[in-house]
Amino acid sequence: MEAWITEMMDKFGYAGVFFLIALENLFPPIPSEVILTFGGFMTTQTSMTLIGVIIFATLGSVVGAVLLYGLGAWLNADRLERIVLRWGHILRLKPEDVRKTDAWFDRYGPWAVLLCRLVPLVRSLISIPAGMSGMNFPLFLLLTTIGSLIWNSVLVSVGATVGASWETIVGYMDVYSNIVYALLAIGVLGGAFWFFRSRNKPKSR
Repeated sequence: MEAWITEMMDKFGYAGVFFLIALENLFPPIPSEVILTFGGFMTTQTSMTLIGVIIFATLGSVVGAVLLYGLGAWLNADRLERIVLRWGHILRLKPEDVRKTDAWFDRYGPWAVLLCRLVPLVRSLISIPAGMSGMNFPLFLLLTTIGSLIWNSVLVSVGATVGASWETIVGYMDVYSNIVYALLAIGVLGGAFWFFRSRNKPKSR
C-alpha cells in the first residue's frame, strides 16, 4: 500500500494528496502518516510547497469528514433507536442506551471532535457520531478543520524537515498508532465488561 500511495502522490501532486487524505478519512486503515510525511518530503524534491500540501491535505480531511458526518446524520439517533428496539436484545442494548450516548455527545461532542482528530483511527470515525447526534454543522466543520490542520501541519512539516528519512518518522508513528489501538481495545473491552456487568447486576428492592 505504501508504494501505491507514494506513486499516486508522485504522479498527481496536490490532487493526489487531496484524494488520498479524503480516502483515508473514509477508510481509516489507509495510513495518513505515510501520505503526510511523504508529502512533506516531496516539498524538498518538487515544486510542491509546504503550505500547498497542508492546504490540500486539510481540504481532503474535511471532505472525508463531511461525508462521514452525512452518513451519521442519515443513521440518526431515532433510526438507531428503532434498530436497537428490534435487534438490540442480541447485544442486550436498549433504546435508552442510545439516548444516553446521544446526550453524552451533545454535552462533550465539540471537545471529542477536536481532540479525536489528533488520534489515529478515531480521527475519522468521530464524524459519524457527530452526524448522528445532529451536532451543529458549522461548529463541526470549524473544529474538524482546526484539528485536521494541526495534525496535517505537524506531519507534513516533520516530513519536510527529515527529508529522505521520512520513512523513519512513519516507523515512529506506527509505534504511536499501535499504542493507541491497544489502549482503544482495552477501553472497548473494559466498557463492554462494565456494561454487561451492570446489566446482570441484580437490582435492589
